[in-house]
Amino acid sequence: MKILIAADSFKDALPAVEVCQAMARGAAQAGAHIETNCFPLGDGGEGTSTILTFHSQGQWVACSVHDPLLRPVEAGYGISGDGQTAFIEMAQAAGLQLLQPEERNPLKTSTFGVGEMIRDALRRGVTHIVLCIGGSATNDAGTGMAEALGYTFFDAEHQPLQGIGSHLDKIHYLTAPPRAALPARVTVLCDVDNPLYGTQGAAQVYARQKGADEAAVAELDAGLQHFAYVLQAHFGQDFATVPGAGAAGGLGAGAMAFLNARLQPGIETVMELTNFRAALRNVVLILTGEGKIDRQTLHGKLISGVVKHAGNIPVIALCGTLQATPVDIKQLGLQAAFSILNRPMLLPEALSETATLLEQTAQQVVQTWLPASIS
Repeated sequence: MKILIAADSFKDALPAVEVCQAMARGAAQAGAHIETNCFPLGDGGEGTSTILTFHSQGQWVACSVHDPLLRPVEAGYGISGDGQTAFIEMAQAAGLQLLQPEERNPLKTSTFGVGEMIRDALRRGVTHIVLCIGGSATNDAGTGMAEALGYTFFDAEHQPLQGIGSHLDKIHYLTAPPRAALPARVTVLCDVDNPLYGTQGAAQVYARQKGADEAAVAELDAGLQHFAYVLQAHFGQDFATVPGAGAAGGLGAGAMAFLNARLQPGIETVMELTNFRAALRNVVLILTGEGKIDRQTLHGKLISGVVKHAGNIPVIALCGTLQATPVDIKQLGLQAAFSILNRPMLLPEALSETATLLEQTAQQVVQTWLPASIS
């Protein structure tokens, strides 16, 4: 009897691979005839590059780049087993988690390190780059990334400008490197549909959580609008209104302009790249999960994607915090959902025991679900 374990990470506790392994250990203890298959998943956010590297039987590559404030930092990305695809998370070099709260200011931060990661991957001969753009500390529309790849931005006095948020409204024109076209196609995993600027744009929606005050939000939004015209003048294309252009502080638009990238939904692309459908063969039950299941999960990506592709295979979810009602769980398409917490506990205790709690709960759930004759 084959059970597929297809779960996301439990944030701050365990990465997706270890979540799946813990659930698989528990499921296997429920009966002698149980076969488990660990299939960690991500929706394009944190940890997705590790997951895609795992499924492609690839390797993790370390490289020295610059963080959002242009300080040296060690980053990493994955290269597929065949050496053709690089799996890059922009947060490794330009993520909000790299900055202390008092350092966060999207007027000053840059995606320069993301360009350095791309440059490093190209030197290794990859022909496809999968770029995950969640968790950014930046609002530079990808100008820092482009700068690292050889683009130069100038003001009206023909002076070069740094690729940071506060310089967007000063850019008068740009020049491309001698070989502007990348020798690799680029797929951007993006699950938001924000335009580049305006009330639903990058600055107005996301800049406050990156440290911007109201004056900075207004400055950044004006800069993005101005830069949209610069891009249109140079490339002959309006990137600003494309859904997802405002993702990651405008990196969505920058990736389209400077990398000729294609924006694609995260979970669907991950499932395609990992060949999730093939993993469903002969599966009788799917265990999935993430750290918290509530009403927002109805509008989420990973569990919804698992249920959608499962067809008639029942799906049961495990989580740390369960705030969804039975009606929510049914609407989501799950057969059931269970919290792994077995007693009142503080967050540090719950985080430290996540693997054990996942294992115990998975065993109990599968043992209950299995017909008595085969358990």
